[in-house]
Amino acid sequence: MLLAMSIGVAAVVVLTSLGESARRFVSDEFASLGTHLLMIAPGRTETSGGGPSMFAGDTPRDLTIRDAEAIGRSRLIDEVAPMVMAQAKVSWGGKERETPVLGGTASMRRIRGWTLAQGRFLPDGDPERDSGVCVIGSKIRRELFGPRQALGEWLKVGDRRCRVTGILAEEGRSIGMDVEELVVIPVAAALALMNRPGLTRIMATARSHEMMDRASEEILAIVKERHQGEEDVTIVTQDALLATFDRILAALTYTVGGIAGISLVVAGILIMNVMLVSVSQRTAEIGLLKALGAPRAQILRLFLVEATSLSVAGALLGLVLGVLSRVTILYFYPALPLTWPIWAIVAALATALAVGLGFGVIPARRAAELDPVAALSHH
Repeated sequence: MLLAMSIGVAAVVVLTSLGESARRFVSDEFASLGTHLLMIAPGRTETSGGGPSMFAGDTPRDLTIRDAEAIGRSRLIDEVAPMVMAQAKVSWGGKERETPVLGGTASMRRIRGWTLAQGRFLPDGDPERDSGVCVIGSKIRRELFGPRQALGEWLKVGDRRCRVTGILAEEGRSIGMDVEELVVIPVAAALALMNRPGLTRIMATARSHEMMDRASEEILAIVKERHQGEEDVTIVTQDALLATFDRILAALTYTVGGIAGISLVVAGILIMNVMLVSVSQRTAEIGLLKALGAPRAQILRLFLVEATSLSVAGALLGLVLGVLSRVTILYFYPALPLTWPIWAIVAALATALAVGLGFGVIPARRAAELDPVAALSHH
């Protein structure tokens, strides 16, 4: 009974902790980008689903570098970075691999908060001009160049050649992309490489968090003016994106906590069955107590206290198992911000106590209702 209850409590605590830690990890990742990021994507997202353009075959106008420059001239915008994202083959010295290629500008590093291990990032200047340089991730440097110096070497990206001017620091994944496997080239070079007229996204930062709403409205107005009166872009703010992830991960946390809580109900059924066996084994003792004048309430209380004590002891043992599990997880995944949600611990202990009381009532009532004479006769 102790083992069943402890496993149930430990499962609730550990699973909800993992869900809460995932939510905090995502929040920290977005917070690392600042608190006033806006992402502009081509195409209008309608709340009613697909619009008429889906059936008419119309496509939204492309977002261009000039659109990004117009957005950047707004007094509400601090930084703006046109972006093109695709996969391409990169090669050097007979070694080749396929990797994500990001077309951007110098402001991309400031918006994303990237740091450089060596060299310098893309130069400032006209974004429509290909400067023939690139910045690579640390894993690309290791796989292609090995122990050799990568700075100053010519790297082939698709059918184009660029000189390596910088190496990104080892920062791991950053909102959907692995920085260590990334190759960053000028946005003009990326458009030519992918043979496409428009950008994948435009990233911008408002001058302050309070200006986010006004900045979104002004961006829509700028794009609408440039696109012949069509409001054909979707703007996603960092707060909205974070709120969506927060809701999803919170729902996931409650779901896995509820699934783990089922094991507590199973443990309660086990307590009830074992207590029923205990009543049958203690029939003579119960009869003796009642013959000596023990009231029905006292017999009832004795069995309820026993069931509750087992539940509480199992719950406390489960907390110990949860702590040991946390230490083990942190040993293998030290970067995971594993936290204990207080509500999960309180809920697990309260559920264990309620289960012990609830499922202990039936055996306790059966014991309390035994006839003293029949009980002493083992009937």
